[in-house]
Amino acid sequence: MARACTLNEPNVVATAGYLDGRFPPGERDPDRRRRANEVFADAHARATAAIKEAAAVPVGLTLAMADDQATPGGEGALAAHRAGWEDPFLEAARGDDFIGVQTYTRHRFGPEGMLAPEPGVPLTTMGYERWPEALGATIRRAAAATGAPVLVTENGIATDDDRQRIDFVRRALESVLDCLADGVDVRGYTYWSLLDNFEWAHGYRPAFGLVAVDRTTQIRTSKPSASWLGQVARANALD
Repeated sequence: MARACTLNEPNVVATAGYLDGRFPPGERDPDRRRRANEVFADAHARATAAIKEAAAVPVGLTLAMADDQATPGGEGALAAHRAGWEDPFLEAARGDDFIGVQTYTRHRFGPEGMLAPEPGVPLTTMGYERWPEALGATIRRAAAATGAPVLVTENGIATDDDRQRIDFVRRALESVLDCLADGVDVRGYTYWSLLDNFEWAHGYRPAFGLVAVDRTTQIRTSKPSASWLGQVARANALD
């Protein structure tokens, strides 16, 4: 089924470019980030109208999300984070044909803001907490906030140990099944990514792929996780 996505992770572009200074144009201005959010939300509405006028396809956007959790006293910091990071785009997607959820980890918040990874929780090569159950939490939040069906348009793990990848995806999919059992409208799941990719400012170091790529020879080699996920897809079941 064909679908149209107006914007991919506009919250990353707005926050990393206009508040954190990590992406172009490299600014650190809350007011400019707020304005960028508004421009992206307006662009989504205009693009949705234009696409629907031209073609009979479902239209939505994709959003970078994490399982945000407040530790004692961190409720205010969590709410402030969501107010600039997710809330404007969840509101913009309200009533859309779908919302694309892109989730990799959780974030914890204390009274002073986002906390470092919790001691004892294993990390991926991106430095994220290895927390596959984050997917189910973000699916539930996106569905409740927008009233739209959910597509998991990105979910995965950067690791050099493919056994970790299989375990991560299995647990993430178990959280999806829990959502379905509770009546949440989840329409599909897409792993990120097929190939080991160029991961923005991190380059080729993080290995997300189901298929390894030799950067010298360009030879592609399927990992065991590719066969495993293929079997899951063909069976439409985890077991």
